[in-house]
Amino acid sequence: QLKNSPTQKLTNSKTHQLPNSPTHQLINSQTHKLNNSTTHQLKNSPTQKLTNSPTHNPTNSHMDKLKTRILQDGKCYEGGILKVDSFINHQMDPNLMMEVAKEFSQHFGDAHINKIVTIEASGIAPAILVGYIMQLPVVFIKKKEPKTMENMLTSVVHSFTKDRSYTVCISADYLTLNDHVLFIDDFLANGNASMGVIDLCKQAGAHLEGMGFIIEKAFQKGGELLRQHGIRYKALATVESLENCEIKLR
Repeated sequence: QLKNSPTQKLTNSKTHQLPNSPTHQLINSQTHKLNNSTTHQLKNSPTQKLTNSPTHNPTNSHMDKLKTRILQDGKCYEGGILKVDSFINHQMDPNLMMEVAKEFSQHFGDAHINKIVTIEASGIAPAILVGYIMQLPVVFIKKKEPKTMENMLTSVVHSFTKDRSYTVCISADYLTLNDHVLFIDDFLANGNASMGVIDLCKQAGAHLEGMGFIIEKAFQKGGELLRQHGIRYKALATVESLENCEIKLR
């Protein structure tokens, strides 16, 4: 009788209904939403995305493209001359040039740089793109002395390709002792242009933080010259040899 009493029935009824009560349903609903929300947010959090993102290694991808273009479209001439005027220094591939600029910007991203310097004319395009990416001013060294240039600094540079010497100049208004310079150019061969830049920086009291070249010809003395001077430099493609007019890259 006790088991079948009204009190027992009430207890059983309440106990049975409790899991399906509105309160129970609300708790289950909120807990389910919270678990799903938390899990979803964690999986899609910046940390999770960073962990799952592919490793950024532009040298292996974009610079392989540069090397492919050199082998495919580069032309070799006697005397150690490599012609890349179909995609770098006459007609230009802007997409490739942008990747070149990104590579330089990443490589020298740890350096204290406040100005990009180049020399006319072939270095201007990559230098401007590096300046754009790094949000820094770009100044190019001129190969002719303008009558209107004030506070002129000059140096003599010998061109390997043109086989002649010429005076280059830059205004001391745009190269000062407060400048930390990154120099960008298309080629590193014998290092004559680089030595001219080093000389101009010394005259101005500017700090040369690094040099970036699209192509280095390792069989010429430019790289060794920069290493002897303790200059930090980066070449995106290195030509080991042009013997028998065959382009061999490192």
